[in-house]
Amino acid sequence: MSDQTPVVQRVSLARIFGVFALIGVTSFGGGIVAYLRRALVEKEGWLDAEEFMAALEIAQTLPGLNSTNMSVIVGRKLRGAIGAVVAVLGMVLPGALIVTILGFAYVALRKEPGISLVLTGVAAAATGLLLQVTLKIGWKQLIRAKDLVFVIIVFVLAGVFHVSLLVTLVTLAPLAIWMNRPGTEKEGA
Repeated sequence: MSDQTPVVQRVSLARIFGVFALIGVTSFGGGIVAYLRRALVEKEGWLDAEEFMAALEIAQTLPGLNSTNMSVIVGRKLRGAIGAVVAVLGMVLPGALIVTILGFAYVALRKEPGISLVLTGVAAAATGLLLQVTLKIGWKQLIRAKDLVFVIIVFVLAGVFHVSLLVTLVTLAPLAIWMNRPGTEKEGA
């Protein structure tokens, strides 16, 4: 971890709920990692950049939604088990309510010609947001040759050949861990 790890004061459960609820309500199109990073690192200072990446890596390797897993990790760090529960509730409840309402609205309006156009525009915006998030948090993985090799292999396996992500991770993780084991950084840098 970084030497400049932020000192986090005791955070109220209401604050934890509020921050995660705001993230859950305002994040659209798969760009939730950017919202998480902005809120947890840049705005609240609950994690530094390295802690965020470490938590994200753990969240991505666990079953379930990355955002929910991140909620558990950060909530537990801030206030223990109750903090984890409150963070998950904040992340999930407002979004679930909105999606339920929108689901009923979609069923009622899905035959309207404008709805399809709106959804196409939303999908295009979400793709752009995903690209921005990928470049913002993953740029370090694009500049080291050995990391770039894994990025390309995963893209080809999952994106081109549609190999499941679980199979891809289980297959490549041991090799990635071995290549990034302590003591190899100076050799590979």
